[in-house]
This record gives sequence, structure tokens and C-alpha cells, in this order.
Amino acid sequence: MPPIDLLSAETFPDSVKDLAEVLADAVDGGASMGFLAPFGHDDAAAWWQAQAPAVADGSLLVWACRAPESTGGIVGTVSLALARKPNGRHRAEVLKLAVHRAARGRGLARALLATAESAARAAGVTLLMLDTVTGSPAEYVYLADGWARYGIVPDYAAAPDGSLEDCSFFYKRLTQARG
Repeated sequence: MPPIDLLSAETFPDSVKDLAEVLADAVDGGASMGFLAPFGHDDAAAWWQAQAPAVADGSLLVWACRAPESTGGIVGTVSLALARKPNGRHRAEVLKLAVHRAARGRGLARALLATAESAARAAGVTLLMLDTVTGSPAEYVYLADGWARYGIVPDYAAAPDGSLEDCSFFYKRLTQARG
């Protein structure tokens, strides 16, 4: 399994180019990641650059899965947004789980998700939330990993091509890390 590293405020800016490649590839492949086509590398890089303040203040944790040295680059990513409200500090949201199409089928999505879950536990988070397109391959990853779907909203978001898609909302209760 390639290494999965938490990006710090210092390492994040140098990773934006590769993170943008993964995000642009996901959207180009039809993933509903919050963007409409056309959505290129420059658009993806601008979005990631806008996340730098949240990475710097610790409210957004971003992990990168790097390809073996021979091929370089980031091939997958996942983010964890920690709740800022005082009454919600026990929860967080999993965001932007994406694996480059050239690297899929190797268990990277599950490894990235497990990394985010482990970090959430260590941070005292006991409830994780996320959403994904109903019927998508990602939905099956979450279901297989013990996430509970608590609802489906029809026509919730537009796919990159502009067509409306149903969205499934999930949660997962975590137990505290033992120390």
C-alpha cells in the first residue's frame, strides 16, 4: 500500500498541484464532487488553494496517498472537516475522498477512509458524517465499511454534466482510541 500522509500547513501548498490532478480526474470521470464541467486542473488547484487557511488552522485535515517513487504524484486523497460549533465538536465530516482513475481497484479508497476514521478517533470525534451519490461505487465502499445510511434526498446535486442526482447521507459512530 502506498504511504498516506497528513499534509501540514507547510507541506500542503507543495501538494496542491497533485491534489488538483486527482480532483480534476474525479470530476472528469463523472464524480459529483461539487463541481460542474468543464472543470480543469486550474479550477481544481484554485479550489484546493482556497482550503489552505482551514488546513493552517487545523479545522481541515487533508491526507494524500502518494504513488510509488517510480511514478511520483498523489493518487488519492481524503479530508476531514472538524466541526467548529461548540455543541458539535464530537463530530466531523469526511470530504473529497477521491482516488485517481488510474489507481483504482487497489483498496486505496478504503485505506484513505480508515486513515481519516483513525485520526478522527484520536481527536476525540465520536460521530462521522458524509454524503455521496446514491448508487455510486463510493456508496458501496461506505456500506461495506459499516457506515449507516440515514436518508436519500432526490435530485440533491448536479453531476458534472448538470444532470440531477440523488444523494445518500451516511453516519458512522466511532469508539475512542485506547491509549
